[in-house]
Amino acid sequence: MRPRHPIPTPIPTRWLMTDERLGEGLWQALERLPRGGGVVFRHYRTAARERRALFERAVRVARRRHLTVVAADSRGLRGADGTHHRVGFGMVTWPVHDAREAVRARRAGADVLFVSPLFATRSHPGARAKGPVRARLAAGRGPGVLIALGGMDERRFRRVRPLGFAGYAAIDAWAAGPVSGQKRKAVPT
Repeated sequence: MRPRHPIPTPIPTRWLMTDERLGEGLWQALERLPRGGGVVFRHYRTAARERRALFERAVRVARRRHLTVVAADSRGLRGADGTHHRVGFGMVTWPVHDAREAVRARRAGADVLFVSPLFATRSHPGARAKGPVRARLAAGRGPGVLIALGGMDERRFRRVRPLGFAGYAAIDAWAAGPVSGQKRKAVPT
């Protein structure tokens, strides 16, 4: 079992998964994510120096908005609240696509399991969506907060919540159009 470090509580129920596809839309997405939400900073294909600068800017926005930030491949990144897809400090989040990955996540002591893909998603074109029930079954039972991922938005989350998902993660839901029940607000430039 890994040593425990303080993790942000409560664990966010709304998450933004970042990647290069967002471009400058990253800043709008960070502003649209509800206060207290979470951010998984990925940007795997961005050059190290540029990635570090982008991460530092994202953390400044996150602190102002009271967002939790976990970093994938966190080498050289300072200021995160945890790590994604590896045992590390603070909150540990883990991707879960099948039962084997769910077991690995729990053995690693993951606090949050991102279960995917529930629905078709632009992030992984052509990937077969599991559907909510099969995705939930793949996650299995045990510790860790389950977060639905893959084609998610507020409407779909209401549909899958009864299956045991505590929240959802998305890219497009935060990057485009108003979120259900929220008024669109101006994003400072």
